[in-house]
Amino acid sequence: MPGPTLTALRIGGPIAPWRAAGFVVADSGHCQVGAVELRLGGPGRGILGWTLTGTGEGDVDGIPTERAVRAPSVEHAPAHPNTAIRVDHVVVRSADVGATFAALSATGMLLRGERVAGSADAPLRQGFFRHGEAIIEVVGPDPPAPPAPSTLWGLTMTVSDIEACAARLGDRLGPIRPAVQPGRRIATVAREAELGVRLAVMSP
Repeated sequence: MPGPTLTALRIGGPIAPWRAAGFVVADSGHCQVGAVELRLGGPGRGILGWTLTGTGEGDVDGIPTERAVRAPSVEHAPAHPNTAIRVDHVVVRSADVGATFAALSATGMLLRGERVAGSADAPLRQGFFRHGEAIIEVVGPDPPAPPAPSTLWGLTMTVSDIEACAARLGDRLGPIRPAVQPGRRIATVAREAELGVRLAVMSP
């Protein structure tokens, strides 16, 4: 049985910088990228919460959570001038990865894979959940840190033409470099873009 899918992210901060970065944003602040809707213009900064399909009540491991019946139709997603076509993955920062795995599993999600990352001085544990278009990547210290709510730390979008995206953003995009995924390339959107969220773009 398929588990919950990510359908929306609530993001704080002004809308104008997203339009300047080449995203099509409605006056309501809604910006659909593939099967995920970004709800921009909320109070504060960063990713404030998410919407998942399925049943249930309350937050998920401390992340403010709303529920939806289904994901937005990809057919309704606009063509963004920066060539963004989908949300590739959302990063959940966890103090205790094992506990976060359990919380996501309790919603019906399935852990698809794990790996060790970081360095010898700061080892990290990662896990990956995928139901639908976007991957949910959980990352945290190994061994775990003292208990704390998980947070939505950042996201990466797939763009159909990373060179065109770089030309559009100019010095608001860092250098294009090889991604961890073989054959793909990635670049980080600079803080000067003023999106208020950690964002990277990646080739298909």
